[in-house]
Amino acid sequence: MMRALVTAGLALQLVLLGSTACGESTRPDGGKGVLGKGTPAPDFEGRDVNDKPVRLSTRSSKLALVYFYPKDETPGCTKQACALRDSFKKFQDAGITIFGVSRDSEESHRAFRKAHSLPFPLVADESGAVQSAYGVPSRMPGIAARVSFLIDGQGKIAHVWPDVDPVLNAGEVLEAAKVL
Repeated sequence: MMRALVTAGLALQLVLLGSTACGESTRPDGGKGVLGKGTPAPDFEGRDVNDKPVRLSTRSSKLALVYFYPKDETPGCTKQACALRDSFKKFQDAGITIFGVSRDSEESHRAFRKAHSLPFPLVADESGAVQSAYGVPSRMPGIAARVSFLIDGQGKIAHVWPDVDPVLNAGEVLEAAKVL
């Protein structure tokens, strides 16, 4: 009997996670799911390598990559951040500012940035407000799914990657930016 209840409980959790992962949550603008192409990108603030505030709306580049990731120092997130770091010069040459967003604290981001020499801003979205504004689903409570957005020079979403491969995403974004 107990085993059946545990199995039923796990099944319910998977259903709930599945519906969240499919973008069923409601955004602050009343829409559902991940923001789509052509939608204005919600503004936010992160911290750069010098611990200075950087806003999406005041970036000097023509394009921006806003990538949501689950957690600092986890294998996939570290691979993705390091792939972006390793391609950073290409991003600069293409006029793309990179913003990494997770639910981790500013302190966690500082340590993550330092440990891996990350040259781009990280956004501490502890409340989940930025995640919610972009319609990024949660993989588990308090853990964002891995989703990337390419923002154009007018502040609109030009491309969305709803299910990111952490190793390939840097190249995918650079390729998509070539046509903008």
